[in-house]
Amino acid sequence: MDKDKKSYYKNNRLKQMRAFCEVVRTGSVTLAAQRLYLSQPSVTLQIQAMERELGVTMFERRGPVLKLTPDGEALYALAKPLVHGIDSLEENFAATHGKLDSGELNLGAGESTILYILPEAVRRFVTAYPRIQLKIHNVTGRDGLKMLRADEIDFAVGSMMDVPDDITYQSVATFDPALIVPLNHPLAGRSKVTLEEISHYGMILPPRHLSTWRMVKYVFQQHNLTFTVTLEAGGWEVIKKYVELGMGISIVTDICLTGTEKLARIPLNQYFPQRGYGLVLRRGKFLSPQAKRFVEILREVYGLTNNPV
Repeated sequence: MDKDKKSYYKNNRLKQMRAFCEVVRTGSVTLAAQRLYLSQPSVTLQIQAMERELGVTMFERRGPVLKLTPDGEALYALAKPLVHGIDSLEENFAATHGKLDSGELNLGAGESTILYILPEAVRRFVTAYPRIQLKIHNVTGRDGLKMLRADEIDFAVGSMMDVPDDITYQSVATFDPALIVPLNHPLAGRSKVTLEEISHYGMILPPRHLSTWRMVKYVFQQHNLTFTVTLEAGGWEVIKKYVELGMGISIVTDICLTGTEKLARIPLNQYFPQRGYGLVLRRGKFLSPQAKRFVEILREVYGLTNNPV
């Protein structure tokens, strides 16, 4: 490399850090180059220049797989907030002067959360800030956490049973569990049922990798009972419709029950805990002014005092 090129890469530390952070985020030089609208060799040169200047090796190169070295992890922890701060400088500056009228907000949520938890907060947000581009990604479980860790979404809203060490969860609202059955079902009209009675009927549940299935399994196991799932279906609206058609019974969170369904509802508080829905954040993540404002609005909707996120 000639002297001018060396000088160019050395004097563009921000570009180096941005390239480095994007490679870490995507796990690929090729993908990082695509996202940065650069050539692959250009990104490689940025990384190499940064390694050379700092006298460290940032990646373990094992074929196509890139893994951060301890030095690389330490550098990433320092570089990531700096790059984010520079890239969002204009928006943050405007926000400090009360001008939150541009930018983008990406949030992840499952179908039930999108249908039942978010509508009022979304309505208030888009009404107040029509020039901010809001993108809601319909993701749940592992897919949502993957996007969160890759910074493809600002935060997620949903329900969590097990919270990983790198994630924080803040409950916003809680709802009661209920058994739903068709109107002509033998259990319809009852004010109470036992788990043993429920176990005699086939159930319709969300996919087994989601928290509802795991909670039902755990509670039945605690009572030394088994249950039969006759159908897996995604989304409470689908489940309610199939229960109405007599294809099974289900255990749901009562947030999805409007009272207009052709169903009988029986409380299950004696067996199942309330279901919480809340904010799912990557630990240590810097939230943009847009994200912070949406969180404030969501908490206002559910009558919570706003605390710094």
